[in-house]
Amino acid sequence: MGAASSGPRFDLPEVDAFTRPYWEAAADGTLLLRQCAACGRGHHYPREFCPYCWSEDVHWRPATGRATLYTWSVVHRNDLPPFGTRTPYVAAVVDLAEGPRMMTEVVECAEAALRVGMELEVCFRTDPGGEGGADGGVTVPVFRPWAGG
Repeated sequence: MGAASSGPRFDLPEVDAFTRPYWEAAADGTLLLRQCAACGRGHHYPREFCPYCWSEDVHWRPATGRATLYTWSVVHRNDLPPFGTRTPYVAAVVDLAEGPRMMTEVVECAEAALRVGMELEVCFRTDPGGEGGADGGVTVPVFRPWAGG
């Protein structure tokens, strides 16, 4: 194995019993959010309670996969494995159609084309080396410019 694959990786989530449904859905091409039955609000990142009303009556639900770009930064240097091999990349915060904001990456878009408020859609990237994906990799949601209307 080369040096790039022998050290720790900083891009792989820790899949546990609580988050497993999220990562399994991502591997199947679905973005999940947590929805509060008490106040009706969705939230992301996944938590076992509602961050708005503190209810523990929260459940997984599929998201539309639509978002708008809130802000971004083009990363040209990152020394943590394996990010150095991916530079430059676009680290971003998006507003999901359901309301929550989400940190992510924008892919398949030229840097000059990025605009606040641009419409995006979720897509999924599977990286080897983690739990969750069909090939033993982990599948993460990323966003690209919306291909629709």
